[in-house]
Amino acid sequence: MSAGAVVTGIGVIAPNGTDAQGFWAATRIGKNALVPSAGPGSPAGSGAGRAGEPATVVEGAIHDLEAAAPLPGGVASYTDRTTRIALATAAQALADSRADIDAVPADRRAVVTAVGAGGTGFGERQLRALWTDGPAHVSAYTSAAWFYAVDSGRISVGHDLRGPVGALSTGQAGGLDALARAGLLVRRGSALVLAGGVDASLTPLGRAARHTTGLVSAEHRPERAYLPFDRAACGHVPGEGGAFLVVEDEGTARARGARLYGRIAGHAATLDPRPGAGRAPGLRRAVELALAEARCRPAEVDVVFADAAGSRHLDRVEADALADVFGPLGVPVTAPKTAFGRLGAGGASVDVVAALLCMAEGLVPPTTNTGPAPEYRLDLVVGSPRAARVRTALVVARGHGGFNSALVLRSAG
Repeated sequence: MSAGAVVTGIGVIAPNGTDAQGFWAATRIGKNALVPSAGPGSPAGSGAGRAGEPATVVEGAIHDLEAAAPLPGGVASYTDRTTRIALATAAQALADSRADIDAVPADRRAVVTAVGAGGTGFGERQLRALWTDGPAHVSAYTSAAWFYAVDSGRISVGHDLRGPVGALSTGQAGGLDALARAGLLVRRGSALVLAGGVDASLTPLGRAARHTTGLVSAEHRPERAYLPFDRAACGHVPGEGGAFLVVEDEGTARARGARLYGRIAGHAATLDPRPGAGRAPGLRRAVELALAEARCRPAEVDVVFADAAGSRHLDRVEADALADVFGPLGVPVTAPKTAFGRLGAGGASVDVVAALLCMAEGLVPPTTNTGPAPEYRLDLVVGSPRAARVRTALVVARGHGGFNSALVLRSAG
C-alpha cells in the first residue's frame, strides 16, 4: 500500500444525510434514520408485500434524492437511483477536494467503484416495458454488465477521467477494496482517483434477492430491527446510498494546500472457506494482514468500525476475530450503520467517511439502539458519542458469499 495515498475529498448520500456535513451531524449523535417500509413501488420499502413477494418491514431509504441529486430532464429517463447517487456523490467529492481537474492530465485521473445489486430499478422498468410495450421499447443497455459498469463508466465520462476505470463486485466489502485499489493506482502514477461505491436496490427484485439470504430483519419496529452484538439480534436492515472519495498522492496534495482527511495505510481481503470445510473464517486474517501492511500494532488502533452483520453467527465470528487480535474489550468498536442500515456496495465507503470524520473531530459515533451482550467481549460504543484522540482507525467489512476486507486509516496530520 502506498504510504502517500491520502483522501482529499468526500461525497456521501445516505438515509441520514445527503452531504458530508448532514451525514456527520446525524451520525455523530446516532440519529435514527430507519423507517417502516412504504410499499412495493416505493424507494422506501415493500410494506406487507404483494402476493408471493417477500416483505421488508424496515429500511433505510433516501427520501429527498431529487433535491440532493438533481439531473437534467433528458437524463432522468434512463438513469436509475444507483447511478444518480453515484454521480452526485462523485461530484460532491471532487468539489470538496478543490482539485484543479483541468491541471491533471486526463489519463492520470482514475475511477474505481464497488458494485452490487444496483441497477435493479432500471432493469425492472425495462422488464415492464418489454411486457407491456414489446421489445422495441427496451433499451440496448439492459445487460447485467451494464448494471455493474454504469457507475464507473458514467463518472469517467462525466468528469473526463480517462485513466484506469474499474468495478469491483464484493458486496458490502467492495468499498474498502475500491479504496485499496485507488491507493495502488496512486502508487503506480495516477494523480487523482475517485473511489467508493453506492447501491440502491430497495425495489421488488432487490428485496426478493435479499430475502433468499435469510439475513434480513423481520422486526417491524425501527428501533429494534437492527441490533448487532445484541442477544436480540434478528438480522440486518437494508438501505440505500453510498460515498465516493478523492484519493491523491500525498506530496502533490500537500503542495496544493489540500485538506488531508487521512492516509490509506493498509488493506487486505480474504475469502471464507466453503461451509463444512473445517477451516476458520477469513476475517481475522484480513485484519491481521491489513495491520501488517500498515506496519501498525494492534495497540495503535484507536477505533474499529465494525461490519456488524446483525446475525448471531456472523456477529460471533466478527467479535471473536476482534477479541483475538486486540484482546477482550481491547479497542473501542462502533457500528453507526445501525442508524441507517447496511447499504450494500455503498456501505463500506460510508463507514470510511464516518471513520475519517471521527478522526477529524476526535469523536467516536455511537452504535444506535443495540445493547451489547458481554459474551462478545467488545467495548462497543453505545448510547452517546465518545470523545477520543483518533489517529488510527480500522474499518472492517464483509460481503455476502464470504468476502472479507479490512482497511487501516491513519491521520495525515
